[in-house]
Amino acid sequence: MELLIPAAVVGGLGLFLGVFLGVVSEKLKVDVDPREDQVREALPGANCGGCGYPGCDALASAIVRGEAPCNACPVGGRAVAEKISAIMGEEVKTGVRQVAYVKCAGVCGVANRAYAYTGVMDCNIASCMPNSGDKTCTYGCLGYGSCVKACPFDAIHIVNGIAKVDPERCKACGKCVAACPRHLIEMVPENAKVLVACNSRAVGMQAKKACGAACIGCGACEKQCPFGAITVVDHVAHIDQSLCKSCGKCIMKCPTGAITAPESILARVEKMKAQEAARLAKEKEKKAEEAKLAKEQKALEEAAKK
Repeated sequence: MELLIPAAVVGGLGLFLGVFLGVVSEKLKVDVDPREDQVREALPGANCGGCGYPGCDALASAIVRGEAPCNACPVGGRAVAEKISAIMGEEVKTGVRQVAYVKCAGVCGVANRAYAYTGVMDCNIASCMPNSGDKTCTYGCLGYGSCVKACPFDAIHIVNGIAKVDPERCKACGKCVAACPRHLIEMVPENAKVLVACNSRAVGMQAKKACGAACIGCGACEKQCPFGAITVVDHVAHIDQSLCKSCGKCIMKCPTGAITAPESILARVEKMKAQEAARLAKEKEKKAEEAKLAKEQKALEEAAKK
């Protein structure tokens, strides 16, 4: 009896707690939309946070609740958006794919160094050093790879002293944007052709002295653009990609080469420069001929008076 009574008490207590917890769980259970699991399965599972939510589980829940669009996942792209739209019974909505872009052309030999840095290879730490880093330009890429470490897709690397993005690998998660202490990485449309490779807000020769490829804020590109796509703000040019037609006229007028474009556009710009040089040479020759004729005419008139 000494053994049976405690066993019966423990067994009864266990049975009571089991029934109690079963009833409570049934009463307090939260019904989960079965589509949430389906959406979660369709997501890539990167948990990168590029969608603005803590992870894929949170995004799936937000999509099912109607708090996030079906194309909210930047990693999955159109393929994932189509799957989720089919699950949710909605029309596929996809915009232009975005990629990260580093607004700096201050490669080794172009951007000047203020001193030799020998500390930890991390941009956030280096930016706390004198002059906010070892480069004379206090706005450009430090080149110590904080963005490289932050990227979960191996889409960004340090090349010749500055960060370069591989558009094919980039998933627009925004981790590199958040990691950069200089705030010079931005998201641009994948089809953007003409871009300003500078973040400097220094003025004129001050910017040029710090980096040979700096935008000096002269406004020549803004005046030249026939589509109103370029504005100079805080001494640095900005391009509205929705207005840019990739005509290349801004590149032709930029005195420092701070505006970049693919080889096909640059080749067209070189052709435009050659045509412009030929036109100016022709005009100069014409003016010289006119001046010569005017001089001869004046000489004839003076001779006639005599």
